[in-house]
Amino acid sequence: MDVNRTLLSSRIHILRAEHKMTQKQLADKAGVSRQTIISIEKGNYVPSLALAYTISKIFGKTIEEVFIFED
Repeated sequence: MDVNRTLLSSRIHILRAEHKMTQKQLADKAGVSRQTIISIEKGNYVPSLALAYTISKIFGKTIEEVFIFED
């Protein structure tokens, strides 16, 4: 199984809208570049566990609530 293909999608775009947060604001809070957030939202980049955890905590969610995985 290719771990990079396991991640199907994320709810980051939806959660950012709910929290009225820009990509730049999320990137600053997570300590990454805006381009990283864009790439995650487009499904072009699979975040590390640490980054997934950080993003999830910013929204007050679990990793499973933010990132959708398939076995």
